[in-house]
Amino acid sequence: MAATRVLAIRHGETAWNADARIQGHIDIPLNAAGHWQAGRMAQSLAGEDIDAVYSSDLARARQTAEALAQVVGRTPVLDAGLRERHFGHFEGRNYHDLDREQPEQAARWRRRDPEWSPEGGETLVAFSARVLATATRLLAAHPGQTVALVAHGGVLDCLYRAATGLDLQAPRTWQLGNASINRLLYTGEVFTLVGWADDAHLETPAGDERSA
Repeated sequence: MAATRVLAIRHGETAWNADARIQGHIDIPLNAAGHWQAGRMAQSLAGEDIDAVYSSDLARARQTAEALAQVVGRTPVLDAGLRERHFGHFEGRNYHDLDREQPEQAARWRRRDPEWSPEGGETLVAFSARVLATATRLLAAHPGQTVALVAHGGVLDCLYRAATGLDLQAPRTWQLGNASINRLLYTGEVFTLVGWADDAHLETPAGDERSA
């Protein structure tokens, strides 16, 4: 099978990112900084021959994908399988509040207990299985092509672990920045890491008119 080149892109910033609030499946749009980040990311990929753009159907990812699709001349295809992990009753909560109000549950989350889930949410095992099944389904249709997957930090984390062979419980030592560009190859259900956490396009501060 010819390798598929994968651009895995995290959505731009939201107000809840800035507030350290758990979003999960709650549909929070990009804030002004997030729209700027999405535009900068899109312009940095303007010269790439991207054959397809897939996105989570949540607004923050969809809006980021739309910025890219407009530049590369593609229509984004939405897929709920690319959504962030469902955090159940943790959603909408601030990280610091959880540590104070539900320390035992927060500790299990931070330890990356693979079989634990917040009430009403997904376990890491189920989340990773969903993400990888969705990614392989989408990418299998594009052998030898270049595909952008616009999604969420947790989704990108799953792809990184699949490409590097790291266990779900391994501590995270890699970046998952908003509107960062991450490159992988996909060949017959096997992911290979090419480059990670490219955010050079965001070096000009948001709001600096010289970046327009």
